[in-house]
Amino acid sequence: MRRLRDSWQIHTLQTALTTLILEQNSRRVGITVKYYPIFLDLAGARVVFSGAGEHAAAKVRLLLKTEADIVVVGENPAAPVREWASAGRVTLIERSLEARDVQDARLVYGANDDPALDAAAVALGRAAGALANIVDDLSGSDFLTPAIVDRDPVVVAIGTEGTAPVLARTIKRDLEETLPASTGALARIANGFRPIAARLRTASLRRTFWQRFFQSEGPKALVAGGETGVRETLLDLFNDTNSGHQPSGEVALIGTGPGDPELLTLKARRKLHEADIVLHDNLVTDDILELARREAKVINVGKKGFGKSTPQERINALLVEYASDGHKVARLKSGDPAIFGRLDEEIEALEEADIEWEIVPGITAASAAAAGIGASLTRRGRNSALRILTAHDVNGFAEQDWRTLAQTGSTAAIYMGVKASTFLAGRLLMHGASAETPLTIVENASRADQKVVATTLADLPRTVADAHITGPAILLLGLSPRSARQVLPHAAASLKQQEA
Repeated sequence: MRRLRDSWQIHTLQTALTTLILEQNSRRVGITVKYYPIFLDLAGARVVFSGAGEHAAAKVRLLLKTEADIVVVGENPAAPVREWASAGRVTLIERSLEARDVQDARLVYGANDDPALDAAAVALGRAAGALANIVDDLSGSDFLTPAIVDRDPVVVAIGTEGTAPVLARTIKRDLEETLPASTGALARIANGFRPIAARLRTASLRRTFWQRFFQSEGPKALVAGGETGVRETLLDLFNDTNSGHQPSGEVALIGTGPGDPELLTLKARRKLHEADIVLHDNLVTDDILELARREAKVINVGKKGFGKSTPQERINALLVEYASDGHKVARLKSGDPAIFGRLDEEIEALEEADIEWEIVPGITAASAAAAGIGASLTRRGRNSALRILTAHDVNGFAEQDWRTLAQTGSTAAIYMGVKASTFLAGRLLMHGASAETPLTIVENASRADQKVVATTLADLPRTVADAHITGPAILLLGLSPRSARQVLPHAAASLKQQEA
């Protein structure tokens, strides 16, 4: 079975596993879930830990994010516990837990890593009216401590009822990557503005106001002018929304990388998810398009060499049309938009129409192809320069500085070179390149169906014909793939074709 590599597939698997867990719990106890998630106000509340070692320290670290009055009772405290006590962040009592320690406690943790001591601590806590928890003991606990994503005051708690802690940590990692660091600051500032926003005439206007703030205007203002800039933006946005003015559209020119959705930048993922309209090239994979919102309108405006294409003028017109109507437009380009992506033409059309735009860089296919063969594009003593070139331009086959490219040690990443392989080999050999110059063809770089074909300059045309290259491919002049035994996962699988 093909390995689940793509991020959307991983998210799908996580969702399926979580659903399975809930279904199993429902069948077991006759309800939807056993544990009801709540957020407990711990400001000034007494939280007691029985145990002061490393077992306790891990949980204390989480509680330090709250305003709780934390008391740690136990002998031989771990170094972090001593440091927190010295700093006045916890109260440390170096002896065994007693009943007086848990009086008025809101929560009591058994964290001795000793079943008898933990059971005794929980019994004392419950007798005092506290909720009790034994660390890593589901059956002996009144509540569970979830995995937490902290963007104060925004907090995301993740729980699996103790049945899949590894899954909870995986979801936490994904959310940590997805939620911008600015989330908390924007939420704090927005909270102070809510009484003013409540004056907007309708719920629809209030929803539009907050969507524009959190999804677009707020993050931009925070980067440009800090918290002062955010507050000024809130006032401008309020007046703009209250007047019924149509928000202006914008275009994000996004590099989607070579095809693997895991190679998308976090910013690219966010901009794609925010978009109302998505215009994409042919080479943008379905896995990446799956990351767009279901409500978004997705339009293929791809070009294909020697095939059906969308004229550049039509693409420019669509960008201007949708953005002028107030939409957020994501223009998806394979690889990096600044490399053979006709980026300048689209920017010029947007500027002429006075439409805001932003470039989101992506991983270009040359970098992905080199990674796929376990090679470096530059190497000390071999090449101090790297050439990125296309085998085609508007006039047909593209002429280059062949004499320099033919020199020993020259390295180049050649785009759109498959159909020009005979032309490329002929030009280089004519200008003195060695017939044995290594050259590697990487088809579908970074994808599950990546294919790597190693050859020499003299054999390039025949190799291209025999390999039946049909997908997007990069020719790496001067580079050979490493042994498949030295390269990890899917790259190694494609390299093994060369060893067979």
